[in-house]
Amino acid sequence: MPRYKLTIEYDGSPFVGWQAQTNGLSVQQVLQDGIKGFCGQDVKVNGAGRTDAGVHALGQVAHIDLETEVACDTLRDAVNAHLRPHPVAIIEAEEVPETFEARFSAAKRHYMYRIVNRRAPLTLDRGQAWLVHKPLDADAMHAAAQALVGRHDFTTFRSVQCQAKSPVKTVDEISVARYGDEIEIVCRARSFLHNQVRSFVGTLRQVGEGKWAKRDVEKALAAKDRAACGPVAPPDGLYLLQVDYE
Repeated sequence: MPRYKLTIEYDGSPFVGWQAQTNGLSVQQVLQDGIKGFCGQDVKVNGAGRTDAGVHALGQVAHIDLETEVACDTLRDAVNAHLRPHPVAIIEAEEVPETFEARFSAAKRHYMYRIVNRRAPLTLDRGQAWLVHKPLDADAMHAAAQALVGRHDFTTFRSVQCQAKSPVKTVDEISVARYGDEIEIVCRARSFLHNQVRSFVGTLRQVGEGKWAKRDVEKALAAKDRAACGPVAPPDGLYLLQVDYE
């Protein structure tokens, strides 16, 4: 059976998350329905990351197996036609070896979190970014974020619902940069714990507002206690930006 790698973009606002669930519409279910509408096959779409409700993607990656070979451009365009009106689109489709696994073959995942830092309410970015009214010091946030880079026990920044076997992860890079009213926080690692990036962002907001310093972030990390974490940022501003493969 030919295997295809799909690069997918979606607005997570109307969905219960990536994974198909009984309590509402998911991105995975919409894609599976679209593929069935195209070729009549019940296919499981295997994603590289299970994003939560309200989380967006610019470069989610998935793989599917079809019974017969089809041109990649045809697969992309035909499935996209069946995805309407849902805010989900296949950006690219390519045939890959059967050994390729969207989730387990991934070498690195890139997440971006968008904060709009201004007094005025959001209009075009409503549901697409986190509006923070108080002025934030992006440079202080970036400096404090470096305490979270490297291999650590991230129990403090892990959801109580996280199903990972170990809280130990290696974070390769965290960058915080301001572009006008927008602050972008980009985190890169092979994999992340449930709510880890949103927990980082909520904690770094404390630094940006002057409530915490870098040493407070270091203490929170060392505590290995969920109660030591800053308030978790909402899902609106989080994007699965890219997935790298070796």
